[in-house]
Amino acid sequence: MGNIKENHPVVVKLSRVPEALAFKGPAPKIPEKALAVLCSQFAIILSSGLPIVRTVELIASQTEDKALQKILRQTAADVAGGFTLAQALRSSGPALPATFIETVASGEASATLDTAFRRLERHYDKASKTKSKVRSAMIYPAFTLAVAAVVIVIIMVMAVPAFTGNFASMGVELPGITRALIAISSFFGRFWPLLAIVGLGAFLGYRYFKGTPRGRLLHSRLGLSLPVLGKIAYMNGAAQFANSLTTLLASGLSMMRSAQVAATVLDNAWLSDTVQQQLAGLSSGSTLSHCLSLSEAFPELLREMIQVGEETGTLEEVLNVVGEYYENETQVVTQRALTLMEPVITLFLGLIVGSILLAVYLPILTMYQGM
Repeated sequence: MGNIKENHPVVVKLSRVPEALAFKGPAPKIPEKALAVLCSQFAIILSSGLPIVRTVELIASQTEDKALQKILRQTAADVAGGFTLAQALRSSGPALPATFIETVASGEASATLDTAFRRLERHYDKASKTKSKVRSAMIYPAFTLAVAAVVIVIIMVMAVPAFTGNFASMGVELPGITRALIAISSFFGRFWPLLAIVGLGAFLGYRYFKGTPRGRLLHSRLGLSLPVLGKIAYMNGAAQFANSLTTLLASGLSMMRSAQVAATVLDNAWLSDTVQQQLAGLSSGSTLSHCLSLSEAFPELLREMIQVGEETGTLEEVLNVVGEYYENETQVVTQRALTLMEPVITLFLGLIVGSILLAVYLPILTMYQGM
């Protein structure tokens, strides 16, 4: 169940084997914004009646994303050689999401390819806007903390040692906070190359571990357990699943296939793995709402609304409403978190800077009081 591409054999042309062998590392993920623009171009050009090969070639020449441009050029060559568009995209573009491939395949099978691309355009445009808003909201606190960390390190390594000699010549007993500041500054000054190496090694090691299957699951599970960011990831996962499932069902895929694909495209690896395991019950006749109720991967509201949609035969409409609801909730929770983080960050930085100033000026005040 984890590999939903098993049912679709990948066709590889002999002429492409050297290029495939030369490729190293994971394929770059295509951004949702680029996919939305791509789908818009396909829908417009296909509706004008241009042949599919010429359409792909034309869009490839206009695409700015280098990875996507390479995929489209290979796709055009494959389609010209007798492949369907979905087969060519599946073989050429491992970076393309399964939702994109399956919707294109369904559109080809029903001769509604332009409609399929319009549906995909709306799907990826919504996903791009949601991610952009969340990312923009988190830039300020991340940038503020990064700048503050750099400034504090500079103060500890360069500014504080300049005062150390003056403190020694004062002939007064230094307060505990000052001695602690001098000790920390001395430690940073002596061992900063080692600390930099250890920090870089830890960062690269974690990046490597996060790239492994077990590392991805642990990283994603840890992200969901964070106080505020975990709730944002939780809401965003529900929105992604509902929107992807809506798009796939509307394209004509079966419930089982749509749910499997929707589970694989979730950003959070732990949510994706958990949902895929629970969907095994679909093959034995269980409903989607029953399968999702076996775990807490999604909010209870999503599971209940899916059950209502299944019982009333309006699942697509219900999923569309729920998807928009959780998109809005993701943005609201993100903005609320940012509003709360701003004063906390300000207070935290104020305490650090205030402590440094107190440690520097307290010996001077003590000396003047003793005169």
